[in-house]
Amino acid sequence: MPPPAWQKSTFSPDGSDCVYVATAPDGTLRLRESDDPDVILTTSRIQLGALITAYKNARPDTPM
Repeated sequence: MPPPAWQKSTFSPDGSDCVYVATAPDGTLRLRESDDPDVILTTSRIQLGALITAYKNARPDTPM
């Protein structure tokens, strides 16, 4: 199986503290943070969308 094609989130700042996302062959999403790239979270598009929506609703002053 080929390694994931990681992409930096467009919401991550330049430099450190970046979030990367990749799509696995089964369609799930993989997330990792630049400071600890060996820790990879697996989620679905629906779950990630719900998390982003909840965050935006809790912090409406935060640009996304």
